[in-house]
Amino acid sequence: MSSPADTAALDLLAVRAKVETEVAGFMRAQTPAVSSISDDLPAMLDIVGDAVSGGKRLRAIFLVVGWHGAGGSDCPELYRAAASMEFLQACALIHDDIMDDSDTRRGLPSTHRRFQDLHRAHGWHGSAERFGLGAAILAGDLCLSWADTCLLQSGLDPTALLRAKGAFDQMRAELMAGQYLDLVEQSRGGGDVERARTVIAYKSARYTIARPLEIGGRLAGGQDPLLRTYEAYGLSLGEAFQLRDDVLGIFGDAQQTGKPVGDDVREGKQTVLVATAMARASEADARVLRDALGQADLDADSVERLQHIIRDC
Repeated sequence: MSSPADTAALDLLAVRAKVETEVAGFMRAQTPAVSSISDDLPAMLDIVGDAVSGGKRLRAIFLVVGWHGAGGSDCPELYRAAASMEFLQACALIHDDIMDDSDTRRGLPSTHRRFQDLHRAHGWHGSAERFGLGAAILAGDLCLSWADTCLLQSGLDPTALLRAKGAFDQMRAELMAGQYLDLVEQSRGGGDVERARTVIAYKSARYTIARPLEIGGRLAGGQDPLLRTYEAYGLSLGEAFQLRDDVLGIFGDAQQTGKPVGDDVREGKQTVLVATAMARASEADARVLRDALGQADLDADSVERLQHIIRDC
């Protein structure tokens, strides 16, 4: 067992590299069985493979940190378990892009757009858009299924896996609940800071940091006092992470975020930033902001005007 203090010496770039290796290895291991079903499936697997590649690997890294913080020793099985977080994340991103009708993800076409292009390239019958949405939903479901497989087949002790499985399942349920509440807020018109913070807690903070830390801690046999500390830390840092992400959604550099500036407004995102601006802005400015939310064809000049409104209040 390692000392919890050893987490300070973790090389996070090395952790991410090990997770990348395990994600790629898991994909290679799963590909033959799926590809053997039909010659049409390798194209789907290529798109899924791109969906799970790249990204910060934050959830996997926090699982590894949680493990070491609870005294766990480094081992290959740990990184296989951590890779499960990335398949869950791929599911969430694929489905999120469908719900937001996003064209891009990490600077590349989103998964449903990739499937639309596949449909058009083959000249298939019917709507390319409907095919793209249906195929992407299934791709996300496949990633969700593989998240379970990746964790349970990691090679960690079954007793350790049993300790963590409840938190893993709860994390997935909380993610779906947070996503649903996000949709509700967009449909309701938002404007409430506390409801927006609830969405953050369940769609982002617990899922990104608090639960991965807890799962890593439980896998290593961490006790309740440590796990409660993980939760308090994870919820606070997770909320900060999402608040920063919401700022980037309106003010970020597209070259760095991989998404066009102002996309959160075009998608009608009811963020804490937007809710706070609507509460503080003048009646006229609040009306401009409210009317702009959800306008998919919002141009750069309109986005710049909204940026000024948010800054001024």
